[in-house]
Amino acid sequence: MKAVKLEEPKNIACVEIAKPSPQKGEALLKIMTAGICGSDIGAYRGTNSLVSYPRIIGHELAGVIESIPEDNPKGLCPGDEVLVDPYLYCGECYPCSIGRTNCCTDLHVLGVHVDGGMAEYFCHPADMLVKKPAELSWEEAAMVEPLTISLHGVHRGALKAGEYCVVIGAGTIGLLAGMVGQAYGAHVILLDLVQERLDFAKSLGIEYVINSGKEDAVEAVKAITGGNMAQLVMECSGANAAIRATLDYVSHAGRITLTGWPPRATELPTDVITRKEIDIRGARTSAGEFEEAIQLIVEKKVDIKKILTKTVSIDEAPETVRDIEQNPGNYLKVVVDLR
Repeated sequence: MKAVKLEEPKNIACVEIAKPSPQKGEALLKIMTAGICGSDIGAYRGTNSLVSYPRIIGHELAGVIESIPEDNPKGLCPGDEVLVDPYLYCGECYPCSIGRTNCCTDLHVLGVHVDGGMAEYFCHPADMLVKKPAELSWEEAAMVEPLTISLHGVHRGALKAGEYCVVIGAGTIGLLAGMVGQAYGAHVILLDLVQERLDFAKSLGIEYVINSGKEDAVEAVKAITGGNMAQLVMECSGANAAIRATLDYVSHAGRITLTGWPPRATELPTDVITRKEIDIRGARTSAGEFEEAIQLIVEKKVDIKKILTKTVSIDEAPETVRDIEQNPGNYLKVVVDLR
């Protein structure tokens, strides 16, 4: 079968490998669509320190079950269309024991720590599959996983209707976070340095956008919020300067969620944290949020297809990864179609 494989950083190709055989408790899937994620680009660049090589990439996956144990807990059958929850957890550590499996002390992410599923066939634990409703297209199915990341940040921030929510970064995760925030009834204020991204955000219906490179973003947020600042700030860019700026945009008694992964440690003025009594919460991957993400799409509360840049074949995937690495501004979401 075909698979997209990184032998080492900057060395990616569509290769022929053996079709996998499911182990105990696993289902065999015919992969239909797979999304290309920023973590795949980081793996290609060699800047993601968590990735080991060689590695088959891909963790945004949807497919059809070819075989599955009859006693699987969700009652799935061959022929069922499913999405893949790509975060393999141990089930025994403290975070797993309280249901926060995304914080597992031995977490393994597909395409990062273990081989992913950008391949014609893939084996995955049967209890980590989510049934795809018929109303969800295959392209949308491959984009559910990044929506769960944004959704998890919203959940960690305990966003409520009527609140102001600053989202930093108009990339895929930030745009989706903005769409989710508005689906929750919040007033979203999206910040970015690239005007084209902000213009696109406005076309998605995002209520407020601020070019933080050209405007005084603090004063702009103050004006929008009537001086109170934002009850929730979601940092989705991973830029150190943006992480520091969250403390300026957040209200007294407000919350901050950190979804972006910074390149290095960020120095923060703890006196501001204490004075404003800010809750700062990490937001890593997702846990049990696929079903809600699917519903948001099916109920048309999040029009996820609007961020789909293009679809490509598996043979075109390596060159597409190379082009995204060179020209990231030209892309939001790319889906590899293996049908």
